Amino acid sequence: MFFKDDTTIQGALILRIRRGGVLVEEQKEPNMIMDVAKDALSRLIAGDGAGKAVTAIGFGIGGVPPTPADQSLTSPYTKTLSGHTYPARGQVRFEWALSTGEANGMAIREFGLVTSDGLLFARKVRAAAIEKADDISLDGSWTIIF
Repeated sequence: MFFKDDTTIQGALILRIRRGGVLVEEQKEPNMIMDVAKDALSRLIAGDGAGKAVTAIGFGIGGVPPTPADQSLTSPYTKTLSGHTYPARGQVRFEWALSTGEANGMAIREFGLVTSDGLLFARKVRAAAIEKADDISLDGSWTIIF
């Protein structure tokens, strides 16, 4: 007999926006975990997880609300995560930063965690775009909770 566990994977994105090094906005919001994340996790725990580890964050321009079937960001700028920690049992927190010299000219509305083989693991969309310029930097963390 199989038992269904109704526990869902959750995520929380912390976003800090700085202009000229001064904090101008900070948000903490939930995000959506994509369907492919479940496949990536099942492969990881079975030892077949080559390419399934979350290693990057992506920034995109799309404004369509997330759905579990999403597979990519719109016109993404992707970079390696700064690091990760385990803040509590069943949690992993990914640290990230986007410097003043990166992604300038983008109207950033979406964020995504990306696996090393390019799968979109989690996605968050903002209502208002961040007009990325050379005096704006972004940083934050993204916590996945099991």
